[in-house]
Amino acid sequence: MTKTKHLALYGMLTALALVLGYVEAMIPAFFAVPGMKLGLTNLVVLVALYRMDTKSAVCINGIRIVLTSILFGTAVSFLYSLAGGLLSGAGMIALRQTGKFQPVTVSILGGVLHNVGQILVAMILLQTSAIAWYLLVLWISGIAAGAVVGLLGSWMLERLPERI
Repeated sequence: MTKTKHLALYGMLTALALVLGYVEAMIPAFFAVPGMKLGLTNLVVLVALYRMDTKSAVCINGIRIVLTSILFGTAVSFLYSLAGGLLSGAGMIALRQTGKFQPVTVSILGGVLHNVGQILVAMILLQTSAIAWYLLVLWISGIAAGAVVGLLGSWMLERLPERI
C-alpha cells in the first residue's frame, strides 16, 4: 500500500471514530449507570487491530482520543479518556497478539479495562479509593458494551478484506 493510501485510510478511520464519538455523545447517559457508554469508537480500533496492525490501531486510537477531547470534551475528560484508552488498547493488543481470542473477547476486555483506567483516574483526581466499589457496576456494563461492540466488529470483519 502506498503512503498516500495508508494516510488516507488512517484519516478515514479516524474520521469514522470521531463521528461515532459524536453520535455516542448525543445518546443520553443511561440513568441507572452513570458514566456508562457503549464505546462505539472502540469499533474502529478493533477493526484496525484485526485488519491493519498494532501500530495503526494505537495511532488511530491516540489521534481519536486527542481530537475527541478537543472537539467534545474538557481537560479532565481527556485524562479519563486517555487512561481508559491506553489501558484498554494495551489489553486488546496483548489479547489479540496471542491469536487465541475472537474479536468479541478482545472487545470485552477493552471495555472492562477502559472502565478500570477511568476509575483509577477518578481515584487520583478525587484522592480517594472509596469509589473503587463502582468498578463492579462498570465491569458489568463494560462486559455488556464490549460484547455489543465485539459482535458488531466481528460482523464488520467478516465483510472486510483480510488486510485493508
